[in-house]
Amino acid sequence: MDFQHSSEVDVAYYILTLANKPIFYKDLIMEVIEKKCKPVQSLSAAISEVYTLINMDSRFQYTGDGMWGLTEWNPPETKRSTVVSTSSGSSKSKAISSRRRTKLLEGIQEDVPRD
Repeated sequence: MDFQHSSEVDVAYYILTLANKPIFYKDLIMEVIEKKCKPVQSLSAAISEVYTLINMDSRFQYTGDGMWGLTEWNPPETKRSTVVSTSSGSSKSKAISSRRRTKLLEGIQEDVPRD
């Protein structure tokens, strides 16, 4: 990989992909700076800049205790909606949704130009 022409976050992504496990943020950033072979005026400013870029990139995930990994290692959380229905409430909710649907259709029909 050509590190000189790659962005810092792409280099960090490459490093984490090879490691295949979360890495402590400072070690990760120092390795990025080392691989980029870019002259650094202020080490603390460089660390801060790379950390901010990683933090803003959705490919990276903070795993706690200063460790960063890749989002793709964890499956996305699926949101489950709980439907609470009671025998008396289900017919009521069907009637409400039917009325809502009718009103929507009436509104659409009013908006359609007639020839």
